[in-house]
Amino acid sequence: MAIPVETFFLRPGDQGTLQARIQQMVAEGVLSGRFRRGEKMPSTRRLAAHLGVSRITVSLAYTELQASDYLSSRDRSGYYISEGAPEPPDFPETPRAERVDWQRAMGRRFAAGAVPERPADWASYRYPFIYGQADPKLFDHANWRLCAVQALGARDFGALTQDYYDRDDPQLVEFLIRQTLPRRGIQARPEEVLITLGAQNALWLASQILLSPGRRAAVEDPCYPALRVLLGQTGCALSAVAVDAQGLPPEAVPDGTDVIFTTPSHQCPSGATLPLARRRALLERARALEAVIVEDDYEFEMAYLQPPTPALKSLDGDGRVVYVGSFSKSLFPGLRLGYLVGAAPFIREARALRASVLRHPPGHIQRTAAHFLSLGHYDSLVRRIGRALGERRQVMEAAIRDTGLEVAGVAAHGGSSFWMRAPEGIDTAELSSDLQRDGVLIEPGAPFFLRPDAPRNFYRLGYSSIPSERIAEGVGRIAQALARPRSQS
Repeated sequence: MAIPVETFFLRPGDQGTLQARIQQMVAEGVLSGRFRRGEKMPSTRRLAAHLGVSRITVSLAYTELQASDYLSSRDRSGYYISEGAPEPPDFPETPRAERVDWQRAMGRRFAAGAVPERPADWASYRYPFIYGQADPKLFDHANWRLCAVQALGARDFGALTQDYYDRDDPQLVEFLIRQTLPRRGIQARPEEVLITLGAQNALWLASQILLSPGRRAAVEDPCYPALRVLLGQTGCALSAVAVDAQGLPPEAVPDGTDVIFTTPSHQCPSGATLPLARRRALLERARALEAVIVEDDYEFEMAYLQPPTPALKSLDGDGRVVYVGSFSKSLFPGLRLGYLVGAAPFIREARALRASVLRHPPGHIQRTAAHFLSLGHYDSLVRRIGRALGERRQVMEAAIRDTGLEVAGVAAHGGSSFWMRAPEGIDTAELSSDLQRDGVLIEPGAPFFLRPDAPRNFYRLGYSSIPSERIAEGVGRIAQALARPRSQS
């Protein structure tokens, strides 16, 4: 029996090359049971014409499928589903009726929490003023690919296949200790460094180790929304400390605080930089409280306007600062690679906790990153991103000035976003929905605040993933939406 060519189609939005998508299409048909052993495939010429692709693309896909035993070829007859192709299990379908009361069955909840959301297809919007996404045009794909290939080679085979258990790639750790951390004024030993699956994983590890019911954490208000969710999972008491134009006021940290979470280099989301005097005062306040400080330095590489202020960790003579770093903003968010730096007893516990959950980040990813960093590609990329963001920032500043929008906070050293304030009475969640229909994406500000009476008129504009030539028009559309009568917004 021949498989009709009409059953094949390329789904819009699928990722990968045309060849890979054709392979996946056939494999899914086999694994789902729609295509059965011995059935004849459409000819390469006919399938190519039907899909609107070149015949060589279909031929290469068929060849790969034949190599993996999904297809077999017969002389002068064409391609068939192989007799050795996988067959779906022939299990009888079990009748299902939901009789479990999951509200009662679940002992703990993790889905609650106001974390900002963005459309999955954000890249298709013309004016995506969203934070934390990479611009693929700026990334060094060629050298990253070469480093990945190098990490797959025989010399690095151990890094690819070995189970490190609770260890990390020694080359990556060495680069961090000798190159990355000294730029922040931090000196560390290997036993004081742990590789994590991004900054959020690092913050989770820190919160799980340092906090428990009965302990108290102080966080900046506004702050990173996901941090609030992480801390809520520990059962600790939570104090919100309002930030000002210079970041976290040390004297406002309440008595009884055990852990202080702060973003001194680029306060999230306002962008304020904690002055050197306040950094020293914060260390003194932590010493008086016998508290630990968790320093989230998530964006220090984006200091393209002037050199970054030394990290809080670099001023720490007591070993009470736990430092969190990430490559998500400077490489790409999907990499999910970050690190923790702290006293050896803390890192030992963090290593044990990480090993009980995920062992370690994939060895191949760690080794690829180590090559990319050590060969100088990372520094070149950071400089290129800095130049691009500097240009976009200038365009943003001009557009904001021309349209009369109000800036509530902006990073003095660089960064990739503006913290904005809309007029009183504007709910930026509603504004966001209105703008989304006009092709503009912004981030409403309410989820960043801890207090229940959070102001509704703040919002964040990121510029890392929007081209310079679209910024002015996008900002103009925001201004137009804010100028509409309330009944139309």
